[in-house]
Amino acid sequence: MSAAQQILGSANMSESPAQSPTSGERNDRLWDMSSFRHGLPDEGGNSSTAGAPVAGTNSEPEKNDDGTPKPMRGGVSLDTMRSLYGPGTGFGGLRRSNSSVVYPGGPPEFPPVKKLNPLQKKRILVSGGAGFVGSHLVDRLMLMGHDVIAIDNYFTGSKMNLAHWFGHPNFEMIRHDVVDPIMLEVDQIYHLACPASPVHYQANPVKTLKTGFFGTYNMLGLAKRVKARFLLTSTSEVYGDPEEHPQKETYWGHVNCIGPRACYDEGKRVAEALTYSYARQDGVDVRVARIFNTFGPRMNWHDGRVVSNFIVQALKGDDITIYGDGSATRSFQYVHDLVDGLIALMESDYTDPVNLGNPEEYTIKEFADMIVELVNEHRARYGDAGKTSTVTYLPAVADDPQRRKPDTTRAKEVLGWAPQWAAVDGLKETVAYFYQMMHQH
Repeated sequence: MSAAQQILGSANMSESPAQSPTSGERNDRLWDMSSFRHGLPDEGGNSSTAGAPVAGTNSEPEKNDDGTPKPMRGGVSLDTMRSLYGPGTGFGGLRRSNSSVVYPGGPPEFPPVKKLNPLQKKRILVSGGAGFVGSHLVDRLMLMGHDVIAIDNYFTGSKMNLAHWFGHPNFEMIRHDVVDPIMLEVDQIYHLACPASPVHYQANPVKTLKTGFFGTYNMLGLAKRVKARFLLTSTSEVYGDPEEHPQKETYWGHVNCIGPRACYDEGKRVAEALTYSYARQDGVDVRVARIFNTFGPRMNWHDGRVVSNFIVQALKGDDITIYGDGSATRSFQYVHDLVDGLIALMESDYTDPVNLGNPEEYTIKEFADMIVELVNEHRARYGDAGKTSTVTYLPAVADDPQRRKPDTTRAKEVLGWAPQWAAVDGLKETVAYFYQMMHQH
């Protein structure tokens, strides 16, 4: 039984041999997303490579001379990115043979990477590189032509997310926990390693705090020794349950330092303090990104976050569970926008914290209704009969913020960055991904 089958339990996961489509037919059917135009061929066969402008912002995708959207940062097309987690790649990019996994038909070619001259090429470390966001960042950096080292302890990440790079001369995967030092020679460090969902960080709060402090301490120590530029992925949780709305980077926050979320919130706050202490005392070249809610392919099915919970529940026909009355608000960004922002920040000369998030704001109830509608539309296109989920309400979670929305003025001004994906379009791609995972044997 596959991981998806175990997670989705009673969902119908099988077809009789006589009724089963071929592997290619199945993947084409499951991944047909012709109802929207993010990187998919249009009627004329042309392929879009950037998202739609976000409602409520002045953001417009940059255009080529022929009017088509430009590729994502680094000259990488969305079609190429999607090929790493789309049909045939398994759970988040499982493509290549290695010592523990065998693939029918033999390993395919590596994804095409840009060729850089030695002065342009960097050796880049990504901690937490096998995780949801980390694996997308590794993909982008690899496609841009850099040498990439990913380290991960696989607590929430999976090497399956990066298996399509195994054996590539530009890539190295190391199983390592950042609470222990590591000696490497690198030019840049993206420090992402830390459990980010409440289910995971509350399961072992002491470990979460150790990762927040000692993990950051070790990565900063490495940056100091080898004179690497260091980027910390912090979080909107440093603002706590904010009394300022939307939240600017100058806001100091309203955090319960002893509540059930404190292990993560305070772990990130001390990580920021440590980062800037290394910058002031030892001259380490640092960047800090405060990341707001992010979603997309390769999210864990069971991580307890709103998007994955709602999509899995809707695909199973279960009730959508909302904690509280559904009036709390969140802002959700698609993972490709976040990766664009992280790379833009690393490449910039700006050293103060920068919010990276989508200023579109939804109530949790609105978001649940949107996901149910998108799941129903996706199933209907393939003739899948399924129960439509209804919303049920459970008691609110302690210390859960009532409102959360980024002020992204600083990112626009200093990075030239703004989200290009409307939440609804990112959800269409994410629903298609989860649907594929649910039906894949």
